[in-house]
Amino acid sequence: MPELLDLTASSIDITRAICDIESVSGNEGRLADAIEASLASLPHLDVVRDGDAIVARTQLGRARRVVIAGHIDTVPLNHNLPTEFRTAEDGTEILWGRGTVDMKAGCAVQLKLAHDLTDPNVDVTWVFYDHEEVSDALNGLGRLARTRPELLAGDFAILGEPSGAQIEGGCNGNLRAEVRTSGKRSHSARSWIGDNAIHKTAPILATLAAYEPRTVTVDGLEYREGLNAVGITGGIAGNVIPDEAMVHVNYRFAPSRSADEAVAHIRELFDGYDVQIVDLAAGARPGLDAPLAQQFVAAVGGPAPRPKYGWTDVARFSALGVPAVNYGPGEPVFAHHDDEQVPVDQITAVEDGLRRWLTA
Repeated sequence: MPELLDLTASSIDITRAICDIESVSGNEGRLADAIEASLASLPHLDVVRDGDAIVARTQLGRARRVVIAGHIDTVPLNHNLPTEFRTAEDGTEILWGRGTVDMKAGCAVQLKLAHDLTDPNVDVTWVFYDHEEVSDALNGLGRLARTRPELLAGDFAILGEPSGAQIEGGCNGNLRAEVRTSGKRSHSARSWIGDNAIHKTAPILATLAAYEPRTVTVDGLEYREGLNAVGITGGIAGNVIPDEAMVHVNYRFAPSRSADEAVAHIRELFDGYDVQIVDLAAGARPGLDAPLAQQFVAAVGGPAPRPKYGWTDVARFSALGVPAVNYGPGEPVFAHHDDEQVPVDQITAVEDGLRRWLTA
């Protein structure tokens, strides 16, 4: 029998409980079983399982529906389980351990509210999905978007990615490209016979060094772009002129630019070179102009929404026509960190913000 989670406990205690169920990507089954069994016992929810993704929905006939999602997998462990309560240098209480930030604290808040809110002011779809930390082709939310898009239908979506308990709208797009040069091999003692492909990367690097990334205002939020070399390969042996070299380029582009426009920009910058796009994900506009989003911002209060510079799965909702924001406990700087830790007051702050909004 799958273990049952105590959803009457605090969201802090639920965070610890689900973090201590190891669920490195590809090993989510035990936690998915526990989430499914715990939610299936609640009469106000319809529960659907797809692989190791669990979708639980209220069916109250409300005029509007909100989707609140979080991934249940983590990056590999490094001696950082089981979790521990600790005191930070500033005296605040933290929960330390793998998954506390990315992003089981957000999932714990979802579980707590899924249990407690039997009569929210909107219908709610709670999504707990697998394989976020690995290949895009395996991503559980992406799988649902392709095969069961009706399960993700809604008027507004919230992704519990760590955001320091602040609202972060949309996200930048992400492109990775390989910019290649070619030459001719020869013995390095007779280099004039060859054609050095590594030397030919100099103009590529000069273009990157001189590039001035944009800051683009999208729906009131300022997104900073970035274009950088993140790798370079080339060379055969210590006495051979290389005939191939490659600069690996990463472009983070504002959501005002489509994926196709981002590709066109990179090809224009490196015109004349062999440019191969190896990864591409469109960004997402903030979605803060939606009426539900404005009500959400007002209910949460606190600092004004800020942009999300990294790419997140809010872009999957945006592609489905559902405006989405990031809102979760934990500072992004601690995501994947061996010293992963979340201030416990951020867990309760996110719970309180969502509870106010869903019950107002």
